[in-house]
Amino acid sequence: MSIREEITNKLKEAMIRKDGDLLNTLRLIKASIKDKDIIAKGNGKSDISDQEIISVLQSMIKQRKVSVDMYLNGKREDLAKKEETEIEIISNFLPKQLSSKEIEIIINKTITSSGANSIRDIGKVINLMKEKYDGKIDFGVASKLIKEKLSQI
Repeated sequence: MSIREEITNKLKEAMIRKDGDLLNTLRLIKASIKDKDIIAKGNGKSDISDQEIISVLQSMIKQRKVSVDMYLNGKREDLAKKEETEIEIISNFLPKQLSSKEIEIIINKTITSSGANSIRDIGKVINLMKEKYDGKIDFGVASKLIKEKLSQI
């Protein structure tokens, strides 16, 4: 089942159960995906792929994490809690994230296989990792680890 179908099914279930938080978050997800579909169709493509949907979901999570920080700094725990609930719901549609230990092993293998030998090769290593592991790795964290590894070579 595609991510799009899974979201639609969860939306129907949320309507039946009258789960307000889940329903609102799923509607936000569907709206974001629809926006990307419209852009894709304007460029002569069909609907966006599951990989592109994963990217949309990751962006939504990043936006909410920034909001959580701002709300906590502004002493608005109620709004921060709402954003955290949305993060949790959105995360359910993403592939299982790899552990930091798994990420480190992948980084070591990719650096070795790519022949990277300096910090200038960071882009090459990240691109190779994105080809195989996009959506399964937080590349913000991974890029820091890659920099550390490459600076030690």
